[in-house]
Amino acid sequence: MKVIKIVAITGSTRKNSSNFKILKHISEHIKPNFEVEIFEDLDRIPHFNPDLDTENPPEEIRLFRNKIMEADGIIICTPEYVFSLPGSLKNALEWCVSTTIFSNKKVGLITASASGEMGHEQLLLIMKTLEAKFNDNTQLLIQGIRGKIDAEGKIINEETEIALQNFINNFENQFL
Repeated sequence: MKVIKIVAITGSTRKNSSNFKILKHISEHIKPNFEVEIFEDLDRIPHFNPDLDTENPPEEIRLFRNKIMEADGIIICTPEYVFSLPGSLKNALEWCVSTTIFSNKKVGLITASASGEMGHEQLLLIMKTLEAKFNDNTQLLIQGIRGKIDAEGKIINEETEIALQNFINNFENQFL
């Protein structure tokens, strides 16, 4: 059985964030032939500068882009900060605008935050702009995340557990 490589990007730079815990949960509940690598290094990506987006971009950008290119699929799980995407996630995605690395790439998009509605809308719009491949079944908004996951990362809300399992199933089905 073919191994399907997934890069899971956490939009939070906080170590052991709720978003990281959700990605960890997904990596533990996805089918065994899916290999999930959680990317937590958004804080190492330099500020986007179109002057540096040339034939020889910074090393961190080359590594980030290569991870995306080599992956069969991408999952992004992000919080919402001040009714928007975290700057570090938006910055990383801006480094991808001049490329086609997300074009027709199968993605799963999750916003897990207190509210998250506006951040989620922005994430969907940016990923549509990057021509990523997703649908209503491969995107999820989880509101009030702090009350739905415990300190160890266990989902403690049954509705959220069901929604995440449906998300995982729908994401996997893109590869069948």
